[in-house]
Amino acid sequence: MAERDDPETIGRRVQRLRTERGLTQKQLAEPAYTPAYISTVEAGRVRASEPALRHIAEQLGIAYEELLTGRPPHLATGLRLRLTDAQRTLATGDAEAAAEQYGVLLAEAEEHGLVGEQAAALLGLGECALERGDLTTGRRHFERSEEHLRDAPLTSRVPALRGRAVSHYLAGELRYACYLLETTLDELNRSGLHDPDALLLLYASAIGPYMDMGAHARAAQAAEFALALAPQVGDPALVARMHRSVARTLIAEGRIAEADASLAKAAEMYRQLQIRTELSNCHWMRGYLYVQNGELECAERELREALTMLSEQRAALYSSQVAVELADVLHRRGKSQEAAGLLRGVLGDIGPERGAVHSAGAHRLLGIIAEDARDTEAAEEHYVRALSLLERAGAAGDLADLCRLLGDLLRRTGRVEAALDAYRTGLGHRTAPGTTTLGPAPAQPPL
Repeated sequence: MAERDDPETIGRRVQRLRTERGLTQKQLAEPAYTPAYISTVEAGRVRASEPALRHIAEQLGIAYEELLTGRPPHLATGLRLRLTDAQRTLATGDAEAAAEQYGVLLAEAEEHGLVGEQAAALLGLGECALERGDLTTGRRHFERSEEHLRDAPLTSRVPALRGRAVSHYLAGELRYACYLLETTLDELNRSGLHDPDALLLLYASAIGPYMDMGAHARAAQAAEFALALAPQVGDPALVARMHRSVARTLIAEGRIAEADASLAKAAEMYRQLQIRTELSNCHWMRGYLYVQNGELECAERELREALTMLSEQRAALYSSQVAVELADVLHRRGKSQEAAGLLRGVLGDIGPERGAVHSAGAHRLLGIIAEDARDTEAAEEHYVRALSLLERAGAAGDLADLCRLLGDLLRRTGRVEAALDAYRTGLGHRTAPGTTTLGPAPAQPPL
């Protein structure tokens, strides 16, 4: 049965509809009820029974559910269908058009008091904001979506929680992103809420921040759990996202063929589903894989394809991240001038508040290019800026490498004591990458 409004609200609705139709209380009551009963219903002094409300609805010529809730029949179903359309628009890469659709749907859901549909629209608006690189707005939408679902089971809140964690991750707040994902996983596993879709979404999302923090063992464990959960999940887009995330750990472990197979599966699913944004991310990841394998020409081709697709979609934050990796490949292939131009463009698009890890990557690479050009002053300036960004984000693995580069530069310019300090800092990050800032690993799901 549909959830009904309170007696006073229903009473006012009955009176309004009766007056609009030019009916008297007697005409509305006959033949089953009295005008006095209709009067008490309209005054909100009695909680009308279901048979009475069905009779009144029939006399008024409206559906029982509409009289009960004030909403036209099938409104919620229609809204859910249109939410699916907006999701499809976002999947094709048109975040601005999708945001317009979600905005209209949110207003309609609010007008009719449809809480679940409001939460879904806010979730979609959050995803659109992430696509555009507006992390603050995205986080605000995810928080509102969670608030609307505060009385729902945790599994219903997982997509919004995951969105909030991703917004912190992309802003360079790696520790907090891990904390959000791990505490949610613990609560799900320990309370017996073993929803495969929710668990897979969280484990796959944890891989990125784990890898950037240097916590490779924990990333590998999350990947192992995700792979084990995949056969229980019916959403092909979610499984494809998992394959893309898992590929990072396979690459780190030197399992190149398996990583390539995972990416090929993901790309094929995205092509079938026409999910253009995620397909561009697959090209991005394949480029990363080719870099690790030393196939720089193939890497350049894949990364250029990813950058073109993401630029068409106006996904500034993601395209900037790809540009950093493409610039690295171009520099290695002797195209340092083009690489430096790309990196300067990146630093105009991202910074400490969004994409801190990738902004640091741009400074690091500009430092290397400056060193090659024998401009040690500019190189040192870029390395120091990168160091500041990475320390704030807690990206232990990248910090260790950067300290080595800075130490080598300082030693070559005769500043031995400063070089030793840089090396010691790097060794401190290298000793236990990613473990000093993380609590116990999340509880294992029942596989």
